[in-house]
Parts: sequence; structure tokens; C-alpha cells
Amino acid sequence: QVQLIESGGGLVQPGGSLRLSCAASGRTFSVYAMGWFRQAPGKEREFVAAIRWTGDSTYYADSVKGRFTISRDNAKNTLYLQMNSLKPEDTALYYCAKMWSTLTWGPTAYRMSEYDSWGQGTQVTVSL
Repeated sequence: QVQLIESGGGLVQPGGSLRLSCAASGRTFSVYAMGWFRQAPGKEREFVAAIRWTGDSTYYADSVKGRFTISRDNAKNTLYLQMNSLKPEDTALYYCAKMWSTLTWGPTAYRMSEYDSWGQGTQVTVSL
């Protein structure tokens, strides 16, 4: 079972930047697609971004496209989310997740049902 630990959240002013990290345990990180999701208070968890196991293909939610960048370092078993031009509506608990099947990728990567391991989340607050 892969364990995922997010870090890098915090309080930032609108227009600012943060980089989230997700450290994965185990040797099989490099064969799984990974994703970032977020959940704001009173709202359902939503897709943010996903990345193929090779790192050469990504998907983004329309709300973050052009501002967020997902990346990964398979040698370090780490997933990243670079967040720029942050807005108050980006305030949420951010989760990283591992796709349920190895070497699987496609346009359904936005679905929570495609993921079977989740971290505990890291809080991002965008406010003056």
C-alpha cells in the first residue's frame, strides 16, 4: 500500500504562489498516474490536476489551467503542484492521490473513482 504525505500548504495573499509536495512511500510510484484534488469548506472534493506516470501528459481543471502546474520526480517519489496567481477561491484542503491501476491513463483521470490511495491533505488559504 502506498502512503502519501502532502506538504507545502499555508497562508498566502491573492496573486501569490505556493508549491505543494506529495511524498510517496514504496517503490512503485513511477508506474502510477497521480492526481491533485481539493475540497473547500461546505463543498465537494474536486479535481485539480493529474499527471501520467511518465510525466509527459497532464490534465487540468478549467479553473486552474494556466495558473497551476503539476509535475513529478520519479527518482524522488514526489509529486508537485506549483500554484501561481492564487485567488481566494483556491482556498481548500489539497489532497494528492494515486490512480488505482498501474500504467493507466486517459480522459477519465479527473474522476475520484480512478484513485485508491489518498493523503491526509494540506491546507491552502488565500487571503489578505
